[in-house]
Amino acid sequence: MNENKHSINNDWIDPDDAPELTDAFFERADEYRNGIMIKRGRPVQAVTKTAIKLRLDPDIIASFRAMGNGWQTRMNDALKEWLREHVS
Repeated sequence: MNENKHSINNDWIDPDDAPELTDAFFERADEYRNGIMIKRGRPVQAVTKTAIKLRLDPDIIASFRAMGNGWQTRMNDALKEWLREHVS
């Protein structure tokens, strides 16, 4: 139950029967430099966003989502533009 989900299946007994190490395997493998594991993923940004719970009308959400991926970023940009135009 606590087994590592990312581990490969060890259904083989003889080392000659070990699975082939493919490019996909190495793309998922941890990378170490000088004994330190290199972290993956998006780098830490200088300015981070704050997660909030916001209640909006369904038609507003549907309109932004209909524009495709990145709809939350576009909504953030729309709010920034509104602030530039309405706040001195």
